Amino acid sequence: MDFLQLADKKIIVFGLANRKSVACAIAKVLQEAGAEVIHVVRSPARKETAQKLFPASRVFVCDVEDEDNIARVRKEIAASTDGKIHGIVHSIAFANYADGFKPFHETNKKDFLQAVDISCFSLISICKHFKDMLDASGSVVTISISTTRMAAENYGYMAPIKAALESSLCFLAKSFSSFSNVRFNAVCPGLLKTSASAGIPGYVDSYLYAEKLTLRRKGLQTSEIADIAAFLLSERSSAITAQSIVADGGMGINYFDADIIAGVVD
Repeated sequence: MDFLQLADKKIIVFGLANRKSVACAIAKVLQEAGAEVIHVVRSPARKETAQKLFPASRVFVCDVEDEDNIARVRKEIAASTDGKIHGIVHSIAFANYADGFKPFHETNKKDFLQAVDISCFSLISICKHFKDMLDASGSVVTISISTTRMAAENYGYMAPIKAALESSLCFLAKSFSSFSNVRFNAVCPGLLKTSASAGIPGYVDSYLYAEKLTLRRKGLQTSEIADIAAFLLSERSSAITAQSIVADGGMGINYFDADIIAGVVD
């Protein structure tokens, strides 16, 4: 039985960087479900990577920091495909850690605004430019984090930006509702092993700690997040919109785990 009913649906996936990317895992699940995946990546080098990983898929290049590129790639995709697009995956985030870790109150304005532009505004811009291509019952899924209310020092200013990203879902869902039933949701995973996360100072220690806090004592797999995204892209999730679906293995309710407390007290 084809439960997700994604066969022959066209889904655009923004953000594949390498085989460890969340975007890559989502694309694999969609492809296995019979969907036609169209990739949009940041650079020619990433296009080569995407073509090797998904030789049957079309791949386009778009650096979303320049909105003109989004308008251009929309035209390119429209010219190369027939019919509507049934879903969009936004798996894009960037923070400049080139100068090393800084306390939050020393956040550089230029870095903060660049991160907002790439990690949050890009979703709004993509939805604006692809509006007429989206099927009236389509779905847009972005990738956030399990909580934006925890002051993880090494994540710094990206948590407030992810909060803005999640808030944007409500406004996108409302504005699109005037002419369609397009849904907007986020998958909000706990800590994952990705190449992007490897660039965050102290991430490995945080990951190991988070793994112990999950109720199953096992870290999250990127494939698990991809499965949730695929469900949200399918019409099986037709009643869900403007939501942030947390997938953290129970970490968020387990801060007072007896074993963790014992280790700290000792």
